[in-house]
Amino acid sequence: MLLLAAIVIAGANFIAVLDMTIANVSVSTISGSLGTSISQGTWIITSYAVAEAITVPLTGWLASRLGAVRVFSVSMLMFSLSSLACGLAPSFELLIGARVLQGLFGGPLMPLSQSLLIRIFPREKAAMANGIWGVTTLIAPVLGPILGGYICSEFTWGWVFLINVPIATVGGLVAFSLLRRYEQARQKNPIDVVGIGLLLVWVSALQIFLDKGKDLDWFESNTTIALATVAAVVFGLFVIWEYYEKHPSVDIRVFRHKGFVIPAVTLFVGFASLFAANVLTPLWLQNFMGYTSYDSGKTTAWSGVFAVCMAPVVAVLSTRIDPRKLVCLGLTWIGAVSFVRAFATTGMDYWSIALPILALGIGMPMFFVPLMSLALGNVDDKEVASAAGLLSFIRTMAGAIGTSLITTAWEDRATQVHAYYAGITDRDLQITQSLYNLGLSEVATQGTLENMLHTQSIMVSTNQLMLVIALCYVFAGWFIWFAPRPNKAVDTSAVH
Repeated sequence: MLLLAAIVIAGANFIAVLDMTIANVSVSTISGSLGTSISQGTWIITSYAVAEAITVPLTGWLASRLGAVRVFSVSMLMFSLSSLACGLAPSFELLIGARVLQGLFGGPLMPLSQSLLIRIFPREKAAMANGIWGVTTLIAPVLGPILGGYICSEFTWGWVFLINVPIATVGGLVAFSLLRRYEQARQKNPIDVVGIGLLLVWVSALQIFLDKGKDLDWFESNTTIALATVAAVVFGLFVIWEYYEKHPSVDIRVFRHKGFVIPAVTLFVGFASLFAANVLTPLWLQNFMGYTSYDSGKTTAWSGVFAVCMAPVVAVLSTRIDPRKLVCLGLTWIGAVSFVRAFATTGMDYWSIALPILALGIGMPMFFVPLMSLALGNVDDKEVASAAGLLSFIRTMAGAIGTSLITTAWEDRATQVHAYYAGITDRDLQITQSLYNLGLSEVATQGTLENMLHTQSIMVSTNQLMLVIALCYVFAGWFIWFAPRPNKAVDTSAVH
């Protein structure tokens, strides 16, 4: 029964994280089928991200008021229904509405899956629970684009969402049956209506700003300026309100602990870098190396091989070794591999690209699994639930910010590099003369030179950004040493 419960809970976390990325490669297919533009189609991603970002930090409050098992089971069943609605949606508007519901009910699954896994496992096997949760959290974003690309090429786009239905339905029913005895007493605290309202406004404004900023040329648009202003002002009001509220929906007082703030910053920088690299690599492979979306997904998925193998080992080590050592080693390793990847060329074969990605998996669990226990080990027992929800929220926002920054920087940097090389390329006209000698016309020669220049500009831009990502990893890895060691073992029974 313990194994079945673990599979159900881990499966819930897997599908919630999976749906953050599975639709990314399907936007053009879905947009074409429903008769809308690709720019409008990106709301398929934005709507889910906004809704999920709103409910993740509220998970601790929901669990304490309604019961963690009840919230988890209901969220699973409603995630199934909203996924069914997504897969069968006859119009774009209905699809977006269903995606909002899917995000609202998918958000609590991530932090609750971690706490419930730890709660059902005996204390001496808590490391195993952390390992199982860590694997699903790290692997799902990698597998999302692969499954999305494969489904769209072999089946209709609706199956991108319908594959969740049997997993979430069975999982919700089984979870309620198996986990009822782990339910804890509920706390009937007043509802923080103002706090929840402020959270909804600033998170929605920030997420839409991040998702639409690139298309609207960021601060050159009145729309993005308004969104950024609303997000900043309402966020300030939210912090002030929640700090003084007696029963806050999000307990931001946990940030008074240095031992929580440092791991939180490390988590943000590390996950933003991870998502940036996971976006940058497929962009390069698909647009300039001739890979299909499915092939590029299979290539990036190599990072999951060692991650799966290492996660349970790291989970055990994190109980015996200073977690700061593991976090530092893991992020430094990922940074070193990323540094190697920053010297890619357009002539690389498949394994020259895939082997460094495979090596990344060694460091990923060392970064993520012990970092969570380090952060939670430095807050008061009564604050663990709120801290866990905030860490999930930070991870979600880091992914959104990392994705927005890298897509903008990639194109901008490529334009700058192109302009630089255009002024120094073939000044002596030797290449031009060689192409003339091959029988190419003047138009064909200029087109060939432009194509070579554009391809190399993209390659240089990709390498430069990968170098920046590598430095961010190393910074995050060594920054963790500013955190004190956990002053206690985490009372995981308090985590919601």
